[in-house]
Amino acid sequence: MEPFVITRLYADEKGDSRFEDVSVPLQEKGTIGFLSEAQKAGTVVFRKVAASYDYDFHTAPARQYIVLLDGSIEIETSLGDKRVFESGQVLLVEDVTGKGHKTKNLTSQIRSSLFITLD
Repeated sequence: MEPFVITRLYADEKGDSRFEDVSVPLQEKGTIGFLSEAQKAGTVVFRKVAASYDYDFHTAPARQYIVLLDGSIEIETSLGDKRVFESGQVLLVEDVTGKGHKTKNLTSQIRSSLFITLD
């Protein structure tokens, strides 16, 4: 089975935010499908933002997974790299220090996401 691919957003040693594609290996577990190793999580936060959401440079409040439930966003790193993320994609956001990133809603609707903080 192909690994589960997520995008990691992190701060390098100079404080610049960067993207990295990360492959999460999956193991066959019979009739229940293919599973990754379990990861310890902290809290779960449900979020909705306005269609006009356009947040200037900021760092993440915690190491967290962000699961996009609908809509699409553009994230820009401090180095000017941009990526678009669509409904169903998962991000691992770890730039809790440094120069941060920008986030912009690309759809003209309220957008829903799920934050899962990591221990």
